[in-house]
Amino acid sequence: MPLDAIRSSLESIDASASDVSSLGVNAPVGIFDSGLGGLSVLRAVRAALPDEQLIYVADSLYAPYGERDEDFIADRTLAIGEWLIAQGAKALVVACNTATAQSIAQARERLPIPMIGVEPGIKPAALMSQTRVAGVLATAVTLRSARFQALAERHSTDCRFILQPGHGLVQAVERCDIDSPELIELLRSYIQPMLDANADTLVLGCTHYPFLDQAIRSIAGDRLALIDTSVAIARQLERQLDLHGMRAAPSRDAHAPRFCSTNDGRMQQKLVASLLGLDIDVEQVVIASRRTRALESGRA
Repeated sequence: MPLDAIRSSLESIDASASDVSSLGVNAPVGIFDSGLGGLSVLRAVRAALPDEQLIYVADSLYAPYGERDEDFIADRTLAIGEWLIAQGAKALVVACNTATAQSIAQARERLPIPMIGVEPGIKPAALMSQTRVAGVLATAVTLRSARFQALAERHSTDCRFILQPGHGLVQAVERCDIDSPELIELLRSYIQPMLDANADTLVLGCTHYPFLDQAIRSIAGDRLALIDTSVAIARQLERQLDLHGMRAAPSRDAHAPRFCSTNDGRMQQKLVASLLGLDIDVEQVVIASRRTRALESGRA
């Protein structure tokens, strides 16, 4: 996969930073997702920027965002960003395609630190596909967002994109199901029509989906090139930290990420151990927001 192409596709979601000069270079970088999918981005960030301290927040109590309305997603993005800033974060990676598509523009108007978002790798898929047919697997909210539709339109003049909502896939990863027979059959129902249409490339349009790469391979073999933008996102973060003079000083000490969840964290702990090889504790945190206060009040 041409990394330069993926980097180029992310330029439109570069940080529009305001004053970060008051933050120390060794302040942490915040990463958040609706759940556990952003761990694929965290994995890439740790590899690219080993000296950075990281705080990861999974909003698992309210996952998946793909089943939430736009106002709810924007409300949670802002609240979690504010919480991470209160924890001292110097930059924020919104490691969620749905949250980026629906709310990063509004969040940038309110949050005073550099923000890096994610978006499906439509441009690199269009550059790579030899058959000129590419599949896109993403949440329904991402696929219907104006941001995604504009992106797809820009690159669909000579490449056909088969758009497939990944209903049920986020929930499967959240419960650490990445290879069950039921999951394989669900994935097959999404991927086989793409193969039948002669697709040779598949865009993983949700940060949960890279954890399903082996399951996808069991169905498609080598017929599909998988486009995952996690590495390019890490490089984008690196450029933003360098641009603002916020790159952490080199250190001989390994920095274990701090993991937080709005749920009890058991599934996050299990997935971190299984996929990242880290034996960690997960803090359960309360991050209230306008919509969740109303939601909890309605349950009372």
